Amino acid sequence: MTARWVRWPEEHDLADGTRSLAAGTPRMGFGADYNPEQWPEEVWADDVRLMREAGVTIVSIGIFSWALLQPTADSWNFGWLDRVIDLLHDNGIAVDLATATASPPPWLTAAHPKVLPVNRLGETIWPGGRQQWRPTSPVFRDYALELVRVMAERYGQHPALAMWHVSNELGCHNVYDFSDDAAAAFRVWLRGRYGSVADLNRAWATAFWSQSYSTFDEVLPPRLAATHPNPTQQLDFARFSSDALKDYLIAERDLLRGVTPDIPITTNFMVMGETKAMNYADWASEVDIVSNDHYILGADPLGFEELSFSANLTGHLAGEPWFLMEHSTSAVNWQPVNLAKTPGQLRRDSLTHVAHGADAVCFFQWRQSLGGAEKFHSGMVPHAGADSQVFRDVVALGADLRALAPVVGSRTKQASIAILFDWESWWASELDSHPSDLLRYKHEAMAWYAAVLRGGLSADVIPVSSALDGYDIVIAPMLYLVPADTADRLADFARGGGNLIVGFFSGIVDQDDRVYPGGYPGAFRELLGVRVEEFGPLLPGVTTTLDNGAVGTLWSENVAVEPDVEVIARFVDGAFPGVPAITSRTVDAGAASYVATSLGERERTDLLALFARRAGIESGLDASVHGTVELITRVTDTHEYRFVVNHSAATVQVPGVDGVDLLGADVSDGVLTLGPNGVAVLEVSR
Repeated sequence: MTARWVRWPEEHDLADGTRSLAAGTPRMGFGADYNPEQWPEEVWADDVRLMREAGVTIVSIGIFSWALLQPTADSWNFGWLDRVIDLLHDNGIAVDLATATASPPPWLTAAHPKVLPVNRLGETIWPGGRQQWRPTSPVFRDYALELVRVMAERYGQHPALAMWHVSNELGCHNVYDFSDDAAAAFRVWLRGRYGSVADLNRAWATAFWSQSYSTFDEVLPPRLAATHPNPTQQLDFARFSSDALKDYLIAERDLLRGVTPDIPITTNFMVMGETKAMNYADWASEVDIVSNDHYILGADPLGFEELSFSANLTGHLAGEPWFLMEHSTSAVNWQPVNLAKTPGQLRRDSLTHVAHGADAVCFFQWRQSLGGAEKFHSGMVPHAGADSQVFRDVVALGADLRALAPVVGSRTKQASIAILFDWESWWASELDSHPSDLLRYKHEAMAWYAAVLRGGLSADVIPVSSALDGYDIVIAPMLYLVPADTADRLADFARGGGNLIVGFFSGIVDQDDRVYPGGYPGAFRELLGVRVEEFGPLLPGVTTTLDNGAVGTLWSENVAVEPDVEVIARFVDGAFPGVPAITSRTVDAGAASYVATSLGERERTDLLALFARRAGIESGLDASVHGTVELITRVTDTHEYRFVVNHSAATVQVPGVDGVDLLGADVSDGVLTLGPNGVAVLEVSR
């Protein structure tokens, strides 16, 4: 187990006369955001009673409490928080204490309105919601760090304190600020990146549209412009905005480490859906524990696959056990239609995160609010109270997590397939003035991951900078922005015996969003042995047919190939009939393949199966459950823990399994029976 995991409190006497667990006892974290300030104090005793019934081990507190903790600039009110922390400790519940800086109090924004963010239209983002602060505001930072210092000095030695929780969902609502503070900080950031205005002008191609700068002081954020703002200016502003939030995270972290060096520090990422503004691959090393918030989008046809994808990526950002800080017991409140979870889904979703490396499962929130913007967001204790199916499911999940104590501290087993994920390609590929506005980076990466699951295979979703040792197949979906060193690493992987699959609209530009000349896909052209003179994006609803029966959407290309390139399929119709659509080329000991369109589900699954056969990769599941059951494995030096997850609403029989299910599912004669949304965790000696 990592040395910087949750610092569980020392064993001590509890209020009911029993003893808490010893600090070194393996346990899954289980709990929620707890907001006792929303409730009369007489409710708190019932809260901790129900927490103990559910098996809660840790709660996050103080997240949005700045206005209560500091009612005015010159006054403090910690009495209620003192009593809450003591009560939790007396009942054996650890505390993840937030620094309370997520949203400033009204007195601060009234006295210093220049801490408020400004959007690209020049409009002020006023108080009334949350996160109404500029990441680059020196005034906000002064007040926020003073609060952090006071919190650290007051609670740093409290025996209940298990970890620090910096702010909350940094950048959820305030990542892009176009204020004068942001403009000044952006110029400083640009000086650090480019050194000289001449180098900035070259990178930004400012000779176009008479945009050349004579000093850094002339540069602005990409505010509202008459037409498309400079694309590299937009890309650099995205980089800067992620860095500005990271710099703020580091400021709180460093203060906390100075006062409480033994307390681990986290902040909750949002690896989920289309949340893309924060480059979490760049942030992960700045915290002791990687935490994540994840919510399923009800309108997403790949909802569960997206959950698995995000949990998988979070695990590979962390490189070790991580903390699921928030997800929902049932419906949320912020989607157009907020769907309740189906029977068994709460358990299945939670345990899928555990399968991908989470050693803590927490929810937003403990008790469902009676007022405020999130009053219809589900909680562990719903409006209906403890006599409810949701709370019964919560109690059952707590029992499951206690049974999974042997899994704590294990690592996820490396798959044979890797899918590369790159925030900068995500940002750059979806800028304006491109061949098509219909391309969605995350969707294309997700489509490959879904094909892996449908084929009964496993894949690791890894940052593009990750080491590729041990993988047989590496998939680079729509890797639009490719610096030369990235292209070299991927070429070395293929030439060294790996199988590289490159998706369409990849290798187009360098780190400055400047096109590689000589034909597409520039950075990969020589490796793949293909050359594209022209793109053929498709209109909405239009498809293109391949001669192997496959159907493509969104995209086609005028592909020419070198003589040694195998053509797996050609376009039959569309702008480029007869032109290669899917290719593969032997390169030294490995292979490099290219897919020049966005394939449908069946076609992509079939193509991946072809590449897997060529690489000698076999499924760990019987073919009868491919596309229905997912297998994820965590390992220790002595055991494997095979999480078998039923994606369907029907009972399934999974043949060819062995081991003992830690959760008590029926395994007889090598056949595992899983109910709807069922999960088993099979323990097998190595």
